[in-house]
Amino acid sequence: MAAIPQNMAFIINLWTINTITSKKIDACLGSIHGIGFTEYMVLFHLNNAHKKTMRRIDLAQNLGLTASGITRLASPMEKIGLVQKEANPRDARVSLVKLTAAGATVLSDATTSLKETSNQILKDIENEKLTDTLTVFKSIGKDLFI
Repeated sequence: MAAIPQNMAFIINLWTINTITSKKIDACLGSIHGIGFTEYMVLFHLNNAHKKTMRRIDLAQNLGLTASGITRLASPMEKIGLVQKEANPRDARVSLVKLTAAGATVLSDATTSLKETSNQILKDIENEKLTDTLTVFKSIGKDLFI
Protein backbone atom coordinates (compact mmCIF):
# COMPACT_ATOMS: atom_id res chain seq x y z
CA MET A 1 0.00 0.00 0.00
CA ALA A 2 1.26 3.44 -0.87
CA ALA A 3 1.97 5.89 1.92
CA ILE A 4 -1.01 8.06 2.73
CA PRO A 5 -0.82 11.77 3.52
CA GLN A 6 -0.56 12.67 7.19
CA ASN A 7 -3.87 14.53 7.18
CA MET A 8 -5.63 11.45 5.77
CA ALA A 9 -3.92 9.22 8.35
CA PHE A 10 -5.14 11.60 11.07
CA ILE A 11 -8.76 11.35 9.89
CA ILE A 12 -8.65 7.56 9.55
CA ASN A 13 -7.12 7.19 13.00
CA LEU A 14 -9.55 9.71 14.49
CA TRP A 15 -12.46 7.60 13.22
CA THR A 16 -10.90 4.40 14.58
CA ILE A 17 -10.18 5.92 18.00
CA ASN A 18 -13.71 7.33 18.13
CA THR A 19 -15.16 3.88 17.46
CA ILE A 20 -12.96 2.13 20.02
CA THR A 21 -13.49 4.68 22.79
CA SER A 22 -17.24 4.90 22.12
CA LYS A 23 -17.56 1.13 22.54
CA LYS A 24 -15.65 1.23 25.83
CA ILE A 25 -17.75 4.12 27.12
CA ASP A 26 -21.00 2.50 25.90
CA ALA A 27 -20.10 -0.68 27.78
CA CYS A 28 -19.36 1.22 30.98
CA LEU A 29 -22.41 3.50 30.88
CA GLY A 30 -24.72 0.74 29.71
CA SER A 31 -23.76 -1.76 32.35
CA ILE A 32 -23.92 0.72 35.22
CA HIS A 33 -26.48 3.38 34.20
CA GLY A 34 -28.53 1.78 31.42
CA ILE A 35 -27.66 4.40 28.82
CA GLY A 36 -25.19 4.56 25.96
CA PHE A 37 -22.74 7.32 25.14
CA THR A 38 -25.14 8.91 22.65
CA GLU A 39 -27.88 9.13 25.30
CA TYR A 40 -25.30 10.56 27.68
CA MET A 41 -24.51 13.25 25.13
CA VAL A 42 -28.21 14.12 24.80
CA LEU A 43 -28.43 14.57 28.57
CA PHE A 44 -25.14 16.49 28.60
CA HIS A 45 -26.27 19.00 25.97
CA LEU A 46 -29.70 19.46 27.55
CA ASN A 47 -28.10 20.03 30.94
CA ASN A 48 -25.98 22.81 29.49
CA ALA A 49 -28.80 24.43 27.52
CA HIS A 50 -30.85 27.43 28.63
CA LYS A 51 -33.68 26.14 30.86
CA LYS A 52 -32.31 22.62 30.17
CA THR A 53 -34.40 22.66 27.00
CA MET A 54 -33.44 22.51 23.32
CA ARG A 55 -35.17 22.35 19.99
CA ARG A 56 -34.84 18.86 18.52
CA ILE A 57 -33.11 20.27 15.45
CA ASP A 58 -30.49 22.05 17.59
CA LEU A 59 -29.90 18.92 19.61
CA ALA A 60 -29.52 16.95 16.38
CA GLN A 61 -26.96 19.44 15.08
CA ASN A 62 -24.95 19.29 18.31
CA LEU A 63 -24.80 15.49 18.10
CA GLY A 64 -24.24 15.25 14.36
CA LEU A 65 -27.56 13.48 13.84
CA THR A 66 -30.66 14.13 11.76
CA ALA A 67 -33.86 15.48 13.30
CA SER A 68 -35.50 12.08 12.79
CA GLY A 69 -32.48 10.44 14.43
CA ILE A 70 -33.03 12.59 17.52
CA THR A 71 -36.71 11.66 17.53
CA ARG A 72 -35.81 7.94 17.44
CA LEU A 73 -33.25 8.49 20.19
CA ALA A 74 -35.37 10.71 22.44
CA SER A 75 -38.56 8.61 22.33
CA PRO A 76 -37.21 5.73 24.48
CA MET A 77 -35.50 8.27 26.74
CA GLU A 78 -38.86 9.95 27.21
CA LYS A 79 -40.54 6.63 28.02
CA ILE A 80 -38.11 5.99 30.87
CA GLY A 81 -38.39 9.57 32.15
CA LEU A 82 -34.97 11.00 31.28
CA VAL A 83 -36.35 13.68 28.96
CA GLN A 84 -39.76 15.10 28.18
CA LYS A 85 -41.41 16.76 25.23
CA GLU A 86 -42.29 20.35 25.73
CA ALA A 87 -44.44 22.61 23.63
CA ASN A 88 -42.83 25.70 22.19
CA PRO A 89 -44.98 28.64 23.31
CA ARG A 90 -43.87 30.71 20.31
CA ASP A 91 -44.17 28.13 17.53
CA ALA A 92 -46.30 24.98 17.71
CA ARG A 93 -44.34 23.51 14.77
CA VAL A 94 -41.12 23.42 16.80
CA SER A 95 -40.57 20.40 19.04
CA LEU A 96 -38.61 20.88 22.26
CA VAL A 97 -36.83 18.35 24.46
CA LYS A 98 -36.31 19.05 28.15
CA LEU A 99 -34.11 17.34 30.71
CA THR A 100 -36.10 15.88 33.62
CA ALA A 101 -34.98 15.62 37.23
CA ALA A 102 -34.47 11.88 36.70
CA GLY A 103 -32.39 12.61 33.61
CA ALA A 104 -30.25 15.06 35.59
CA THR A 105 -29.63 12.40 38.23
CA VAL A 106 -28.64 9.79 35.65
CA LEU A 107 -26.37 12.37 33.99
CA SER A 108 -24.67 13.20 37.28
CA ASP A 109 -24.09 9.55 38.14
CA ALA A 110 -22.98 8.69 34.60
CA THR A 111 -20.56 11.65 34.58
CA THR A 112 -18.71 10.07 37.49
CA SER A 113 -18.38 6.83 35.53
CA LEU A 114 -17.36 8.69 32.37
CA LYS A 115 -14.62 10.52 34.28
CA GLU A 116 -13.26 7.21 35.56
CA THR A 117 -13.43 5.59 32.12
CA SER A 118 -11.81 8.65 30.49
CA ASN A 119 -9.00 8.51 33.04
CA GLN A 120 -8.47 4.83 32.30
CA ILE A 121 -8.49 5.29 28.51
CA LEU A 122 -6.16 8.31 28.61
CA LYS A 123 -3.96 7.29 31.54
CA ASP A 124 -0.76 7.22 29.47
CA ILE A 125 -1.35 10.56 27.71
CA GLU A 126 0.29 13.69 29.11
CA ASN A 127 -1.98 16.67 29.82
CA GLU A 128 0.01 18.82 27.40
CA LYS A 129 -0.73 16.39 24.56
CA LEU A 130 -4.41 16.34 25.48
CA THR A 131 -4.44 20.15 25.37
CA ASP A 132 -2.78 20.13 21.95
CA THR A 133 -5.28 17.59 20.65
CA LEU A 134 -8.24 19.60 21.96
CA THR A 135 -6.80 22.62 20.14
CA VAL A 136 -6.75 20.61 16.91
CA PHE A 137 -10.36 19.48 17.48
CA LYS A 138 -11.47 23.07 18.08
CA SER A 139 -9.80 24.22 14.88
CA ILE A 140 -11.60 21.46 12.92
CA GLY A 141 -15.01 22.07 14.48
CA LYS A 142 -15.16 25.73 15.34
CA ASP A 143 -18.62 25.32 16.87
CA LEU A 144 -17.82 22.35 19.10
CA PHE A 145 -19.31 22.53 22.57
CA ILE A 146 -16.15 22.01 24.62
